[in-house]
Amino acid sequence: QVQLVESGGGLVQAGGSLRLSCAASGRTFSQYTMGWFRQAPGKEREFVAAISWSGGSTYYADSVKGRFTISRDNAKNTVYLQMNSLKPEDTAVYYCAADRFAPAQTMGTPSRVSAMDYWGKGTLVTVSS
Repeated sequence: QVQLVESGGGLVQAGGSLRLSCAASGRTFSQYTMGWFRQAPGKEREFVAAISWSGGSTYYADSVKGRFTISRDNAKNTVYLQMNSLKPEDTAVYYCAADRFAPAQTMGTPSRVSAMDYWGKGTLVTVSS
């Protein structure tokens, strides 16, 4: 079992930055591909970013490319999402997800999302205009 706990959300003005963290329990964190997703009010959950188990490969949704950076520290069992140049449309609950040995480029596909091994409970990010 892996438990994922997100933190770092909050209220920020447009143009500002936040760094989200997702701490994972368990001794096999380095075997998991990690991803960030978000869900805005009244909208479906959407893929934001993914990182391979080694950290060597990263993938981003077009809407956040160039503004968000995903990274991981396997020694700390933690994955991060650095969010810069935030926009009001980035307002959402942000969720961390883990899937063992999944190809990172598949983390945003519907089939992967529906079968994801583990999800966190989310952290709210609110960007004011």
